[in-house]
Amino acid sequence: MAELTAWITEAGLAGHDEISTLTGFCERAVAFGLPLARAIILADTLHPMYQGRAFRWNRDKETTVLTEYGRTEEDLGRWTRSPFFYLEETGETMIRRRLTSESQGEFSIFPELVASGMTDYVAIVNRFATEATIGNMDGVYSSWATDDRAGFSDTDIADIRRVTPLLALTVKAVSLTRIAETLVETYLGRDAGRRVLAGRISRGVAEPIEAAIWFSDLRGYTRIADRANPAEIIPLLNQYADAVISSIHEHGGDVLKLMGDGALAIFTAPDRSGACQAALAAAEDAPRRVADLNKRRNAAGLATTELYLGLHAGEVFYGNVGSKERLDFTIVGPAVNEVSRIAAMCRSIDQPLLVSSAFAAALGNSRSRLVSVGRYALRGVARPQELYTLDHGTNLDPLRP
Repeated sequence: MAELTAWITEAGLAGHDEISTLTGFCERAVAFGLPLARAIILADTLHPMYQGRAFRWNRDKETTVLTEYGRTEEDLGRWTRSPFFYLEETGETMIRRRLTSESQGEFSIFPELVASGMTDYVAIVNRFATEATIGNMDGVYSSWATDDRAGFSDTDIADIRRVTPLLALTVKAVSLTRIAETLVETYLGRDAGRRVLAGRISRGVAEPIEAAIWFSDLRGYTRIADRANPAEIIPLLNQYADAVISSIHEHGGDVLKLMGDGALAIFTAPDRSGACQAALAAAEDAPRRVADLNKRRNAAGLATTELYLGLHAGEVFYGNVGSKERLDFTIVGPAVNEVSRIAAMCRSIDQPLLVSSAFAAALGNSRSRLVSVGRYALRGVARPQELYTLDHGTNLDPLRP
C-alpha cells in the first residue's frame, strides 16, 4: 500500500482531476491485489446550478463516469435512500454489508449491485472540520464493491480505510480549485475570472485594451417591476439574462457586469473590426432568443419585454478598481460612459439597437447593413455624433413589422 499512497499524494500535488485520480487509484489497487469491481467518490460543491459531483468507476467499463446532481426532489430521494445518507444521519464513518438477496432491500443501490454480481460493499465518509467546510462540502463520501466470491478480507477493509483519507484530501484539493474557478467566472465574468486567478489582483492595475462594448437593458422594466408580483421579478430577470448572456458568450464576448436588468459586456479580437463583427452577430442573435422566450412567457400569461442595446468601440482600461476592502474587475473610461448614453437613446428615438459611428466605421463592408438615424447630443459626451441601427432588411427586433 505504500506505493499506492505515494501515487495518491503525487496525483494530488499534480492537480489531477477526480476522474483520472479515481481511475488511476482503482486500477493500481486492483494490480496490488485489492479485489475492487466498482467504486464511487462523491462530494458536494459550491455551484449555482448543482449540488455536487459523483464519480463512478467500473472495472468492466472503459471510462469513469461523472454525474452532477442537483437539488431536485428526485436527487433528494436518491440521497435519502443511500448508504451515504445513513452515514450522515448516524454520524458513523463506515458501513459494510454483505450483498445477498436478503440484504438487497436495505438501500436503493443494492438491487443493482446484487444483480451485477457484487458480493460485498463498503461505504466510508471522510469528514472535514467545521472550519474547513466550503458551502455544503463537509466531507468526501466513497463506496467500494467487489464481486469476489469471498468478499473483502479484513486486510482489504483495513487497506481501504487507510488510503481513503488521502484520496479524500486529493479530491478536496481539486474541488476547491474548481470551486474557485466557477465562482470567479460566475461573478466576475469568464475572462475577468481567469485574469484574477492568474494573479491580476493588484489594486489600481489596469491595462488599455481595444474592445467592442455592449450595454443593454430591458424595455419598460421599471413599469413591469412596479406591476408584477415581487416573486415573479427574479425569474423574469433570470430568463432574460439567459437569453442575453448566452448570445454574448456564443459569439465570444465576456459579460463584466449585471446591473438589475442591464448588462455590460466586451468583445475583443486582434483587430477592432473582428470585435465589432462578433458583437453585431450577438446583437442579432439576442433578440431572436428574447422573441422565443416571449412566446413561452405569453403562453404562460407572464409579462414580456424586449431588449434595448447600445454598441460602441474604443479604448477602455481593464483591471482592478475600488477600495482596499472591495475591488471590482471591470472596464472604465470615456467609451464606457458613451455606450451607456447610446443605449439610453434607444428609448428616446424608439430603436431597439443603436451603434456609434466608431462602431459602424469598424465594420468595414458590413457597414452597408446599417442606416443612420441622425446626429444626437449624448449627455456627458462633448460632441454630438451620428448613430446607426440595422436597416429594415435586417430588422433586429423580431416582434416589429
